[in-house]
Amino acid sequence: MPISPNQGSTGGGTVVTITGVNLGGATAVFFGTEPAIITANTPTSVTVVSPSGAGAVEVTVTTAGGTSNPLSFFYVEAPFKSGLSASSGPTAGGNTIAISGIGFATASSVGFGSASAVPTVVSDGLIDVVVPAAGSAGTVGLTVTTAGGSNNGFSYTYVDSPTVSAVTPTSGSTSGGTVVTLTGTNLATTQSVTISGTLAPFTVVNGAEMSIVTPAGTVGAADVDVTTTGGTATLAGGYTYVAAPGI
Repeated sequence: MPISPNQGSTGGGTVVTITGVNLGGATAVFFGTEPAIITANTPTSVTVVSPSGAGAVEVTVTTAGGTSNPLSFFYVEAPFKSGLSASSGPTAGGNTIAISGIGFATASSVGFGSASAVPTVVSDGLIDVVVPAAGSAGTVGLTVTTAGGSNNGFSYTYVDSPTVSAVTPTSGSTSGGTVVTLTGTNLATTQSVTISGTLAPFTVVNGAEMSIVTPAGTVGAADVDVTTTGGTATLAGGYTYVAAPGI
């Protein structure tokens, strides 16, 4: 006589179906000593709503013919989240974040606002999830759902991709050290700036402007890359290294 699912929230409310034979006219279903609410019944199945409980209990079905053999049902506590490896990312999604906490062994979904994703369970205390895309930038609630219920309380912020429109001045010495103003959009969460692949020190002025100090480079045009929480923008050949004069 199978039972599905065989686990649910300690608060009760799990819809459980018990299948077998001679189950028609069921008068009672007990989870341990607690009665469940019968919502449907046929000769081969009984559907009930589980009562509240804790731990492992025996489930039995009673009909006019007697009481069935017991099946095990396991009560699961609601999950608890304690940390996120990243609380923001690009609106396009696709980045993987880790969520730590307790009670994640039965995690079935992670909600990002109205969107959701199926997590990878690493352990009872850790799950990984690929963030789904969002229609627009903004902060949404993050919810983890397990057999024990749902837990929210954390938020996740979607960030638009950056753009880079110009650098001023557009050229400087190959020895570096030139202070350059970079303009664009969505620059507030900048994590790194590189010129021809070399990291450059930077200071964010606002979401549309930052100041950078050029690293040393080689003669010629160099790409300027800005990486933010929302992604990476490239201004191809945006800065030109010029050789020092000689006489």
